[in-house]
Amino acid sequence: MKSLRGGDRLTTVTVFSRWEELVGESVASHVRPLKLDNETLIVEVDEPMWATQMKFLEADLLKRLNEGATRPIKTLEIRVKKRR
Repeated sequence: MKSLRGGDRLTTVTVFSRWEELVGESVASHVRPLKLDNETLIVEVDEPMWATQMKFLEADLLKRLNEGATRPIKTLEIRVKKRR
Protein backbone atom coordinates (compact mmCIF):
# COMPACT_ATOMS: atom_id res chain seq x y z
CA MET A 1 0.00 0.00 0.00
CA LYS A 2 1.24 3.44 -0.89
CA SER A 3 1.92 5.61 2.14
CA LEU A 4 -0.73 8.19 2.86
CA ARG A 5 0.64 11.69 2.33
CA GLY A 6 -0.87 15.00 1.39
CA GLY A 7 -4.11 14.57 -0.54
CA ASP A 8 -4.28 10.83 0.15
CA ARG A 9 -4.15 11.40 3.89
CA LEU A 10 -6.70 14.21 3.78
CA THR A 11 -9.02 12.09 1.64
CA THR A 12 -8.69 9.18 4.07
CA VAL A 13 -9.42 11.34 7.11
CA THR A 14 -12.38 12.99 5.38
CA VAL A 15 -13.93 9.73 4.16
CA PHE A 16 -13.45 7.91 7.47
CA SER A 17 -14.68 10.78 9.66
CA ARG A 18 -17.71 11.57 7.46
CA TRP A 19 -18.52 7.96 6.48
CA GLU A 20 -22.12 7.85 7.76
CA GLU A 21 -22.87 11.30 6.35
CA LEU A 22 -21.44 10.40 2.92
CA VAL A 23 -22.97 6.93 2.48
CA GLY A 24 -26.10 7.19 4.61
CA GLU A 25 -27.10 5.57 7.87
CA SER A 26 -28.43 2.31 6.39
CA VAL A 27 -25.24 1.61 4.42
CA ALA A 28 -22.98 2.74 7.27
CA SER A 29 -24.66 0.30 9.65
CA HIS A 30 -23.51 -2.64 7.47
CA VAL A 31 -20.39 -1.34 5.70
CA ARG A 32 -17.23 0.24 7.09
CA PRO A 33 -14.16 1.65 5.38
CA LEU A 34 -10.92 -0.22 6.06
CA LYS A 35 -8.27 1.64 4.09
CA LEU A 36 -7.57 3.72 1.03
CA ASP A 37 -5.07 2.07 -1.31
CA ASN A 38 -4.17 4.51 -4.08
CA GLU A 39 -7.52 5.15 -5.82
CA THR A 40 -9.29 2.14 -4.31
CA LEU A 41 -11.29 2.32 -1.11
CA ILE A 42 -11.37 -1.05 0.64
CA VAL A 43 -14.57 -1.61 2.60
CA GLU A 44 -15.84 -4.44 4.78
CA VAL A 45 -19.45 -5.59 4.79
CA ASP A 46 -21.06 -7.54 7.61
CA GLU A 47 -23.07 -9.93 5.39
CA PRO A 48 -22.54 -11.36 1.87
CA MET A 49 -25.84 -9.78 0.79
CA TRP A 50 -24.29 -6.37 1.40
CA ALA A 51 -21.40 -7.19 -0.96
CA THR A 52 -23.98 -7.64 -3.72
CA GLN A 53 -25.83 -4.49 -2.69
CA MET A 54 -22.59 -2.49 -2.74
CA LYS A 55 -22.01 -3.45 -6.38
CA PHE A 56 -25.41 -1.95 -7.25
CA LEU A 57 -24.69 1.19 -5.21
CA GLU A 58 -21.03 1.58 -6.22
CA ALA A 59 -21.39 4.35 -8.84
CA ASP A 60 -23.61 6.48 -6.60
CA LEU A 61 -21.42 5.93 -3.54
CA LEU A 62 -18.24 6.81 -5.44
CA LYS A 63 -19.87 10.04 -6.56
CA ARG A 64 -20.79 10.92 -2.96
CA LEU A 65 -17.40 9.89 -1.58
CA ASN A 66 -15.57 11.98 -4.15
CA GLU A 67 -17.49 15.09 -3.09
CA GLY A 68 -15.48 14.99 0.14
CA ALA A 69 -12.19 13.77 -1.34
CA THR A 70 -9.12 15.77 -2.34
CA ARG A 71 -7.98 12.89 -4.58
CA PRO A 72 -10.30 10.71 -6.61
CA ILE A 73 -11.56 7.38 -5.34
CA LYS A 74 -12.17 5.35 -8.49
CA THR A 75 -13.11 1.91 -7.22
CA LEU A 76 -14.38 0.03 -4.21
CA GLU A 77 -12.91 -3.28 -3.12
CA ILE A 78 -15.51 -5.11 -1.10
CA ARG A 79 -14.62 -7.68 1.54
CA VAL A 80 -17.01 -9.77 3.60
CA LYS A 81 -16.27 -9.81 7.32
CA LYS A 82 -15.13 -13.22 8.51
CA ARG A 83 -17.36 -14.91 11.04
CA ARG A 84 -15.84 -16.14 14.28
